[in-house]
Amino acid sequence: MESTTRARRVAHLCHAKRCDVRVPPKMLMCRKHWYMVPPDLRAAVWATYRPGQEIDKDPSAEYLAAALDAIDAVAERERQREGQREDH
Repeated sequence: MESTTRARRVAHLCHAKRCDVRVPPKMLMCRKHWYMVPPDLRAAVWATYRPGQEIDKDPSAEYLAAALDAIDAVAERERQREGQREDH
């Protein structure tokens, strides 16, 4: 029982809003959401990523800003898609 509780506690999920897909800790998002991020923002996330930051839990302010921009970009694209469905 304890190992199941611990596994849940350390599970890393996609950072897109309302997504519960498990991803490796070094990944920001699941594949579906990552490819919704504009290429320039994906490049910014990778340019500011430091190997091991997911282990020591000390990402840079630049990485956090790039990650937030990517998360916001996905949220905006999903809002646009939802709006298109409601219009039809």
